[in-house]
Amino acid sequence: MLVTKLLPRIFIHSENGQKIRLTDPNEEFSPEAVCNHYANLYAILNNAKISGPEINNDCREYEFVSTIGTKG
Repeated sequence: MLVTKLLPRIFIHSENGQKIRLTDPNEEFSPEAVCNHYANLYAILNNAKISGPEINNDCREYEFVSTIGTKG
């Protein structure tokens, strides 16, 4: 019998050159809702874009990319 399993989501935020791994607050949230959730803790995420998912170490990784300081 074939069993499928949904890979867990991990969200990555870079701050001062360090990558911070953020856990998924609710599996039913969209990636945008998760970004809004963490924007209360990390204000820079208010203007972040989301890239991903990429499969890495049996997890779906999304990265929050800050748009502050970029033109265009």
